[in-house]
Amino acid sequence: MELSLVITLLNEEDNVAPLLESIYRELHAFDYELILVDDGSTDATVERIRALANTRTKLVVLNRNYGQTPAMAAGIEHASGQYIVTLDGDLQNDPADIPMMLEKLKNEKWDVVAGFRQNRQDKALVRKFPSKIANYLIRQLTGVHIRDYGCTLKVFKSQIAKNLGLYGELHRFIPILAVLQGGKITDVPVKHHARIHGQSKYGLGRTLKVMSDLLLMVFFQKYFRRPIHLFGPLGFVTLFAGIVINLYLLVVKIMGHDIWGRPLLLLGFLLVLAGIQFLTFGLIAELMMRTYYESQNKKTYVVREVIQGAR
Repeated sequence: MELSLVITLLNEEDNVAPLLESIYRELHAFDYELILVDDGSTDATVERIRALANTRTKLVVLNRNYGQTPAMAAGIEHASGQYIVTLDGDLQNDPADIPMMLEKLKNEKWDVVAGFRQNRQDKALVRKFPSKIANYLIRQLTGVHIRDYGCTLKVFKSQIAKNLGLYGELHRFIPILAVLQGGKITDVPVKHHARIHGQSKYGLGRTLKVMSDLLLMVFFQKYFRRPIHLFGPLGFVTLFAGIVINLYLLVVKIMGHDIWGRPLLLLGFLLVLAGIQFLTFGLIAELMMRTYYESQNKKTYVVREVIQGAR
């Protein structure tokens, strides 16, 4: 199987027919499979798929609504293609862009090609403006320069997609997860259509979740394999500041001044405790990291290829 398409659906009954028609039309020349993951729909989405799906289509029905990230992980797990494509089921992504993206991935030896919604057809205040801010922050904090983190349309090599480690709501940070594996990623402009049927499942309410996940991604990218490098410097700086304050207060006390009740005394005491806790937490995190890798025989590196010399 050359290509696997993974699409997550939640209450998209009116979009099923045009979605399937578009995919069957645009990809008829490919050896592909279509994996539709129903994420706990309460409408007729599943019934519509059963009625319209052809032999290339596989429907994965989840017990309840788990969220887009677990649903996407379930679809990728069931994929058997050499290349895996993810796209939304709301008709805003265009399957006609897939051949172009697949060709770019093959010809230019990328591991992931992500879509960039150049003319995004969404409401400016609710969707486009927050998205621009989020994209800017993610690029600056992670150094992964993809223009549109919110575009679901992406083409992966299978080994990258199947090792993303999708948990929680990390589907927004798939480019970072791919780079953490050593994947090479680029983006291309793709078409974007206005939603015709149904309602968007996302809005301004997801902002705090995105910021929390971004903090997690920055930690994963910079300190996941060496947590002591984060907590060690914090601990030493905090501990040193507390010791300096306490030594100053000791000198003041020796000189006959009363130091009891001073806020500076409390600050020095708290800084010493915080420094010890940071250092201790860093050591514990290092031990946990070694247990994580060694107990499962995991590697801290990924080999792209091994080349045998000809002579």
